[in-house]
Amino acid sequence: MFREEHGRALATLIRVLGDFDLAEEAVADAYVAALERWPVDGVPNNPGAWITTTARNRAIDRVRRAAVFAQKAATVARDVAFDAAARAGALQAAAEDEMDPIPDDQLRLIFTCCHPALAPESAVALTLRALGGLTTPEIARAFLVPEATLAQRLVRAKRKIREAGIAYEVPTGDRLADRLEAVLRVLYLVFNEGYDASSGEGLIRRELCAEAIRLARVLATLLPSEPEVLGLLALMLLTDARRPAREGVNGELVLLEDQDRAIWDRAEIAEGASLVERALRMGRVGPYQLQAAIAAVHDEAESSDATDWPQVLGLYEVLGRVAPSPVVALNRAVAVAHLGGPASGLAAMDALAGDPAMAEYRFFHGARAELLRRLGRTADALAAYDRALALGPNQAEAAFLAARRQATIAAATAG
Repeated sequence: MFREEHGRALATLIRVLGDFDLAEEAVADAYVAALERWPVDGVPNNPGAWITTTARNRAIDRVRRAAVFAQKAATVARDVAFDAAARAGALQAAAEDEMDPIPDDQLRLIFTCCHPALAPESAVALTLRALGGLTTPEIARAFLVPEATLAQRLVRAKRKIREAGIAYEVPTGDRLADRLEAVLRVLYLVFNEGYDASSGEGLIRRELCAEAIRLARVLATLLPSEPEVLGLLALMLLTDARRPAREGVNGELVLLEDQDRAIWDRAEIAEGASLVERALRMGRVGPYQLQAAIAAVHDEAESSDATDWPQVLGLYEVLGRVAPSPVVALNRAVAVAHLGGPASGLAAMDALAGDPAMAEYRFFHGARAELLRRLGRTADALAAYDRALALGPNQAEAAFLAARRQATIAAATAG
């Protein structure tokens, strides 16, 4: 329930209270209350409404205890229809105030946290923490930065909002477009964490995938002429289409090349392909459109062997010019391996070994291990598998890497 409702409850409380820290503390109080009362009273019919209403009441209690209720009373009282909406189980339909341009509390919060006064990396981290319910270690892994660094960013972002008096409002016109890049990155990272959880038992966190897609749809409705918005939605759909085949019957990881393509979601593929074509026709190519185009090439291939790898490599090379990053270079190296063999791919990967971000990126070490295994370099492959495992993947990925490692030992022993 926390995973599903935390972001909605927090976004609504921030809108009502206008105070990030107070809202966060109140929502935490509400979950403590749920742990105490639900085992006795039963789970309510609308758990999300219960959490949000309880959090609001706890927030008022906190304000009273802090002896500043008079200062906050007007803010709390402005949402006069809140209680009626909560009783009806329709928190999202609570009376709208001056934030009408975006009819979604969570999307409002994303745009608010992406205020130009905040450093981009801090804005993204804060919204991931608030809306995605991601922990500090999870966000740190997504950013490829140390956990302490990420924690400092979160503290600075909250302090900046408080000290600069940043209003919780939705920008309009050009100001809205100015924040778009950070907003898109937030949704992208939330979806990525859902599709490949950085920790925990499961490989996939479906609620995060669904929430990212839902918010991307709202954003596409709001900004239908922005090709990168359409590109991001297309990328999510084309990736999510493979989700049914990405896990085995026992939750184990299944590589793209081994997936049963018959159970891919063809409706999502068709919608995603249509969106990326529409976006590319607008003539303003960006990184999300290019990634969506790559995903479309994979999704439209009848098998792994039938994939148009020259096109995939060409698209990664364009992406490397438009939005260069070590992760893009790593993916390009994988395409090189498919076309030129494992030695060529390994050479391209090893060129990235000096990048500090790659040292902490489990996919880099896992990809290297696979190529080293294929080349018969057993000791080096085992070391790469060990490094990938040491970086704390989720349990499904850890089991996959451990099995590959054991198979490498077995093959070397048999040889």
